[in-house]
Amino acid sequence: MKHALHIDDAEVELCAIRAQGPGGQNVNKVSSAIQLRFDVAGSSLPEDVKQRWLQSGDSRLTLEGVFILKAQKHRTQEANRVDAWARLYETLDLYAKPPKPRKATIPTYGSVQRRLESKAMQSKVKSGRRNDAMD
Repeated sequence: MKHALHIDDAEVELCAIRAQGPGGQNVNKVSSAIQLRFDVAGSSLPEDVKQRWLQSGDSRLTLEGVFILKAQKHRTQEANRVDAWARLYETLDLYAKPPKPRKATIPTYGSVQRRLESKAMQSKVKSGRRNDAMD
């Protein structure tokens, strides 16, 4: 798949770590999970893309602007490495193009009337529940 932007391999740090979860004795011996670290703030990405990514509120971003991703879906280190890169590019594609500006719209006459009718109906229901005799 062709991506709009490219990330240089030197900007990404890949580290093999032990995977969590089931896997028997093998999970304790083999470091098959991959932790990917990408410094968004210090990367060569265009400034507007960096700003959208850093202001996104993604929980995988640290306060310093480093994107940390853990890939442990597969049993082999190489498959997890490929998965980590794919997920990095998926995330990058989210912020690569600017969001469409919102067009202000005006509610239709009918939708306003329906809203007001439902408010009046709810008001009648609630006022019927009130007991004014108790003071």
